[in-house]
Amino acid sequence: MKMFYTNFIYCVILFNMPQDVKKTTKMKSLEKKFKRDLEVIIPELVNEYGLSGAAKKLGLGESGKSTLSYWMLKLGIQFRKVALAPGEIIEIRRISD
Repeated sequence: MKMFYTNFIYCVILFNMPQDVKKTTKMKSLEKKFKRDLEVIIPELVNEYGLSGAAKKLGLGESGKSTLSYWMLKLGIQFRKVALAPGEIIEIRRISD
């Protein structure tokens, strides 16, 4: 099990990938460009830059936020915003296979 702690006050992303997800050509081209799966790329970008920033980094254009939100839904990536008081931290646990 992997854990990390942060006092970054933006969001937590939970990952629960559905089986047999059909990826679009654009999704596949981004995986090729970044040399990683979108299931890994998207949570990292959203945690670091927020939804709008992640959409821009992925080059999704005008409808970037809605496209990224749809992809997250399709890939089983859940987006949760969390507000932290000063001195509070977030604990994220990854369940190992």
